Amino acid sequence: MDKIPMKTPLVEMDGDEMTRVLWAEIKKELLEPFIDLKTEYYDLGLPQREKTHDQVTVDAAQATRKYGVAVKCATITPNAQRVEEYKLTQMWKSPNATIRAILDGTVFRTPIMVQGVNPVVKNWKKPITIARHAYGDIYKATEFQPKGPGKAELVFTDETGAETRQTIFDFQGPGVLQGMYNTDASISSFARSCFQYALDAGQDLWFAAKDTISKQYDHHFKDVFQEIFDAEYAKKFKKARIEYFYTLIDDAVARVIRSEGGFIWACKNYDGDVMSDMVSTAFGSLAMMTSVLVSPEGNYEYEAAHGTVTRHYYKYLKGQETSTNPMATIFAWTGALRKRGELDGIQELPAFADRLEKACIDTIEGGTMTQDLYGLWEGDVPARAVTSTEFLKAVRQKLEE
Repeated sequence: MDKIPMKTPLVEMDGDEMTRVLWAEIKKELLEPFIDLKTEYYDLGLPQREKTHDQVTVDAAQATRKYGVAVKCATITPNAQRVEEYKLTQMWKSPNATIRAILDGTVFRTPIMVQGVNPVVKNWKKPITIARHAYGDIYKATEFQPKGPGKAELVFTDETGAETRQTIFDFQGPGVLQGMYNTDASISSFARSCFQYALDAGQDLWFAAKDTISKQYDHHFKDVFQEIFDAEYAKKFKKARIEYFYTLIDDAVARVIRSEGGFIWACKNYDGDVMSDMVSTAFGSLAMMTSVLVSPEGNYEYEAAHGTVTRHYYKYLKGQETSTNPMATIFAWTGALRKRGELDGIQELPAFADRLEKACIDTIEGGTMTQDLYGLWEGDVPARAVTSTEFLKAVRQKLEE
């Protein structure tokens, strides 16, 4: 049969470890037989980031701004153990953080729900979308370890050279410091992205932070959200019969657990990182979570919300078969292909993305799944746990049907 054509390439960012292995298998089994796949390829595997002094990550982000749509494999954010393991010259920053800093915008993460894998929170009936701010905070923080007594200060020098100083702490011995930042431009983009996404989805928007403790930093986020909502979105929300409100992050957690789902929960950068993992796990698995970064310029970067599945990769290196769930990685590809098709006016691409996603869900609901879902299965049909390769072949069969 004729392959579905593409006009503009996707920016393809390869990754690390087990997800890198699955990345190649997904392309070979589920994409290349059906699509004349066009991508501009960037290897964001840790060895290549080391080789290029992380310039490859910057290049990939700039290419996303050029072409508008990217798809990204999971990558390693190195810690001290990884520096030794990969013989790195330095502890490179999170590639996701680097890309988000260049693109700005907001990450929207939504669980993939299937019949038979029920949420741990029994009253959750609808997906909960996490809207995560994707700029600044601890992901671009400056850190320092004082080795002995001394005074730590925040110093701001304005454009005239005038200084403002505030004492952070008078150290009596060794300790640790961290300085982080955000900008009004990025916070405003975050707010507008969340409000527009809520309108498009027809769902309530919750925003949560900790302004009772962080009386300037978090409180500023709260103020910016409210100012933009009042000036630009209040009437639109009323017309759409949806609601926006702010609440403390700890209060939000309690309300989320008691809810039935079906809303958007906006979080600051770190809060969104943690809460998206919590929500995805409670809905079934970290591998059942879609993730898309939407920039104010209208650029889109699709990725899996989970890590590189290191434990399975070590088994793979020993020649052992693994039962790694590829769903989120497949859905990263379908999300990118759907958006590329929408932007280029190629209707076959969104239609293919819909069919591939349905084939994945039908495969699981038919009782064929990876080990992570097998232990959670409560469906009416008997379940069988299969390897990653067997699952991809089963999806391929459903897709062809």
